[in-house]
Amino acid sequence: MKVNPYLNFDGNAAEAFNFYKSVFGGDFIANITMGDAPDADKLSEDEKHRTMHISLPISKDTILMASDIVPSMGQTLNKGNAVYISLHPESKEEANRLFNGLSKNGNIEMPMADQFWGDYFGSLIDKFGIHWMINYNPKAQ
Repeated sequence: MKVNPYLNFDGNAAEAFNFYKSVFGGDFIANITMGDAPDADKLSEDEKHRTMHISLPISKDTILMASDIVPSMGQTLNKGNAVYISLHPESKEEANRLFNGLSKNGNIEMPMADQFWGDYFGSLIDKFGIHWMINYNPKAQ
């Protein structure tokens, strides 16, 4: 079974995923707007441009996915710290690259550093409010 993180945004999923694409590389395998859906004529112009589904492979086994909420359907976004996306790169250099890319214009909670448990670890909240942990374990390689 594969498990893929699915994120929700309030009108800026496409912007966020273009940012993530700049960090992870690759190409979108899906990028559908609400305007592509049946009955899209019932949506406001803003909602027609919102993302219904977008997906970006970030490794051979993981696809980062997202959509925007649709306020006219009663959906609201509540940002919080209940979920982190935990990345486990294969090198310290890749850990630094991901951390530096994702933390740009965000908030660093814990800078990348060697930890007492033996891993190289850091955590951050990106500029879109998404929580990330970067954890490199040299013994896992």
